Amino acid sequence: MSLDSRYLITRPEQLDALFDAVPAPSLKKEVDYLHPLYRQMIAASPFFALATSGPDGLDVSPRGDPAGFVVVEDEKTLLLPERRGNNRIDSLRNMLTDPRIALLFLIPGIGETLRVNGRASISNAPDLLERFVIEDKPPKCVIAVHVETVFFQCARAIKRADLWQADADIRSRVPTPGAIHAALGGTDDGATYDKEIEAKQRATLY
Repeated sequence: MSLDSRYLITRPEQLDALFDAVPAPSLKKEVDYLHPLYRQMIAASPFFALATSGPDGLDVSPRGDPAGFVVVEDEKTLLLPERRGNNRIDSLRNMLTDPRIALLFLIPGIGETLRVNGRASISNAPDLLERFVIEDKPPKCVIAVHVETVFFQCARAIKRADLWQADADIRSRVPTPGAIHAALGGTDDGATYDKEIEAKQRATLY
């Protein structure tokens, strides 16, 4: 696809002409520390998206555990357990070369989200891992985030998406993991993969 060059936006002033001025509350809500009210949002969240940048480009990946799994160590520090997954560890590899990190916390049933930007360090100190043990299994490592900016995002996007409205028929409209793997050469038997994946994931959550 080739975009019409007459309408390409390439300068800040072009963007400014499209949007109204930022209202004062949208500026005031951004702080450089974990305000007590923002801490409450983190404590209630069982899920966040993690964004990083590295030599091969950008990456964003999901992170989840029971609500409260992200620890607010102090007003400038978050601790994030890194659980087992597919072993690609794209995010962790990125952090080794570019420590910048962004988090987007979601809370089921709540429209507002919380955005945290900062810089990350990775540790596998035994005493730190011990703090995040679940089912007798520690995380692989712990990511410490030095917080630089924090602010909540209004609920418009969640409301437009109707994100928290359950749709019992959604599975029939979304390809299964087995179907995707079969199409891309990851397995010769997508149906068997789908039959086994739920039990396998349950057995290997931690």
